[in-house]
Amino acid sequence: MTFTQHMNRRQLLRLGGTTVIATVLAGCSSQKSSNGTTRISMNDSFAYDPKRLTVSPGATVKWVNDSDVGHTVTAYEDKIPADARYFASGGFTSERGARNDVSGGLLAAGDTYEHTFEVTGSYEYFCVPHESSGMRGTVVVE
Repeated sequence: MTFTQHMNRRQLLRLGGTTVIATVLAGCSSQKSSNGTTRISMNDSFAYDPKRLTVSPGATVKWVNDSDVGHTVTAYEDKIPADARYFASGGFTSERGARNDVSGGLLAAGDTYEHTFEVTGSYEYFCVPHESSGMRGTVVVE
C-alpha cells in the first residue's frame, strides 16, 4: 500500500467515524416528539435516561416506563422552586403522600406520566422504590 492509498484510507475511516458519531448524536439529541413533548425513559438499570434534562418554560416532559419493573416519578418537595406546582405519578400533591402510597404512583411497563414545567429553576425527582439504588433525576427549566 502506498502512502497516498494509506492516507485516503485514513481519511475515509475518519470521515466514516465522523458520520457514525454524528448519526448517534443526532439520535440522542432528538428527545422531542412532534408535539413538543420531551421524553425521559425509565429503564431496567434503575435509571432515568437522560438523568438531567434542560427545557424551556412551558415544556411538557413525558416519562415512559421502558422497563418490566414498576417505577414512579416523585418530586422532592424541598428540591423544586418554591412557587412551582408539585408533581408525582399517581397525582399526589405532596412527597409524603407519594411515599405513603407507593403502589398508587407506580407506572407499569409501557405506562407514561407527563408534567408541564412552567416555573424556571431546578426540579429534582426520584423513584420511590428505587431511590436507594440511585434512581434520581433533574429537570432544569431555563
